[in-house]
Amino acid sequence: MSAEVTGRDLAPTMERLVRLVREVSTAGEVSTTGAAVLARLGRLGGQRITDLARAEGVSQPAMTQLVNRLEQDGLVLRTSDSADRRGVLVETTDRGREVTTARRTQRAEVLEAALERLDGADRTAIAAALPALDRLVDAVLDS
Repeated sequence: MSAEVTGRDLAPTMERLVRLVREVSTAGEVSTTGAAVLARLGRLGGQRITDLARAEGVSQPAMTQLVNRLEQDGLVLRTSDSADRRGVLVETTDRGREVTTARRTQRAEVLEAALERLDGADRTAIAAALPALDRLVDAVLDS
């Protein structure tokens, strides 16, 4: 790959990586969207259902159903929005944080085992690319 990488160059590899991450993340028996919601709540704190739906690209009724399931499983809870008493925020519970941590641990273990099978030059190249990949994600999320 040349120094002039394009989105077309990057997309197939990133798609394969995302698929791998999804396949090895099974802790908590939570759907991919459910896991994304738990991770988002863990990172950003309480969110309204409308904001969660928009962030995950699903309808508000679909997100309401998902939040209901997550709540029944003890992974999230609903609280009053201190900024707007009429509003309701969804927050992760300790159990929800445990599921997120377990899923992250599963991914890390699979990736660690894969990294061990690579030669030193590949591991060095991956390590060098991580800060740029973080900035790439930030550039997309900040736009």
